[in-house]
Parts: sequence; C-alpha cells; structure tokens
Amino acid sequence: MVIDFHTHIFPEKIAAKTIEQLEKRADVKAATDGTLQGLLASMERCGVDLSVILPVATKPSQFDSIQNFAKSVNEQYPGRLISFGGIHPDCADYKKELDTIHDMGFQGIKLHPDYQGVMIDDVRYMRIIEYASELGLIILPHAGTDIGLPEPVHCPPEKMRKVLDAIKPEKMVLAHFGGWGLWEDVYEYLAGENVWLDTAFIYDYITEEQFYKILEKHGPDRILFATDSPWSDMATGIDWINKLSLPQQIKEDILSGNAKRLLGLE
Repeated sequence: MVIDFHTHIFPEKIAAKTIEQLEKRADVKAATDGTLQGLLASMERCGVDLSVILPVATKPSQFDSIQNFAKSVNEQYPGRLISFGGIHPDCADYKKELDTIHDMGFQGIKLHPDYQGVMIDDVRYMRIIEYASELGLIILPHAGTDIGLPEPVHCPPEKMRKVLDAIKPEKMVLAHFGGWGLWEDVYEYLAGENVWLDTAFIYDYITEEQFYKILEKHGPDRILFATDSPWSDMATGIDWINKLSLPQQIKEDILSGNAKRLLGLE
C-alpha cells in the first residue's frame, strides 16, 4: 500500500490558470493538471492507494469555499482521498473556525506561513496550533524555503522548535522533511523531536547522505511518504524510497504504515 501524505488540487475553473502561474513563479513543471481527476489519474498510474489533500487559504475570506470543496472531495472518494481543512492566521475567530473544521469531520489542517505571510512562531499561529492540538487535529505547515517565493523563510527549523517546545503538539507534521533546503538545521533543531516529517518535493534536492543523517537521529517511525503533487511525480517519489538502503519493513512503514497509524486507519 502507498499513501501520499501531501498533495494539492484546485477547483476545475481555476486549476489551469493557477498551475500556469505557479509553474512560472517556481520554475517547476507540474506533473499533473492540478485537478481532482488529474490527481486520481496520477494515483492510478503510479500505484498510490490514498492521498491526503492539503488546501491552502491565502486569505481569510476563502474559509467557507475551501471547507465546502474539501468536504465534497471527502464525501465523493472515501477511502481514496482525505482532504484536510484550511485556515488563515488572520481569521476573525480562530476557535470558531477550528471548531467548524473539527465538526465537519476533517482530520487535520494545512498552514502555509510563506503564502500567508506570517512567521510560524507568531502568536496567531501559536494559538491556532494550540487549539487545533486540543481538538486532536493533525497540523501540517509548509516548512523551510518555498522556491516560488522570496525571503524571508517563515517556517525555519529554529522557529518551529520554539513552537514545539512551547505547545508540544502531538500531531505536528512538517512538510518537506522538516524544512526544504534547510536540512542541516532540521538535523540540529528538529530531528528526534516529537514531530512527523513528510518527504514532499525532496527527491531531486536532498542528498542521500542528508536524508540518512536525519533519519538515523529522528527514527523511521515518524517519516511519511509524500510528493507535493502536482509539483512532484508520484512514481519518482515511490521509486526513490524503494531504492533506499533500508530494510523492506521500514520502506513499507514510510510508504504507508506510519501514515495509517497517524490517520487511525490501522
């Protein structure tokens, strides 16, 4: 079984334009067209059994539309797709919105400090993370550099460590192996802590030496296979994991076992 813990889709009416804009911004060619059907086709082609979809709220006014779209996906494809909810740090009532996300049955929330323009240790995120943790939600922020956006990095490992120390969330998943492009800092500040690391969009960028170094300190039981689809091809990611010099059981845990445990699918 393979679970991709980090994917994105866009509504049909905006998908083509959004993909085109983001491709130019990041100088990266998308592996799918960014639609729901494009994701499903990629999963079928590459042998992915379940994908977690992460919607990004770029402004507070998108809250209702994001949750409604995500809910419709979950209702249409149970057991195949799991969409999280999305929340913006500038929302008027963060507890009310998190209660709504929880009551709608979402298992987690996506945060994107770079797109949302707020440092991860800002009080607006701190209170969202704390209350989301109280509700038992999985929290998955973009971590490290975003190649499509200028400096500063809004979620560097050192700042995330401050959040972990202050709040101690039980279900924090850090995208891009803890901090895209900042893996020496991930090793120093985050490896070994009570946090999950996904492997989204690292395959052409991290060295195997860096990967093994973090894995050895952090342990393999909180590593989640992910691609960041449509920005990375699912087959490429699966092949990369399967070629690692690791016991087969550890590869299987990274590809699905750890995710099943976190999502309560065991």
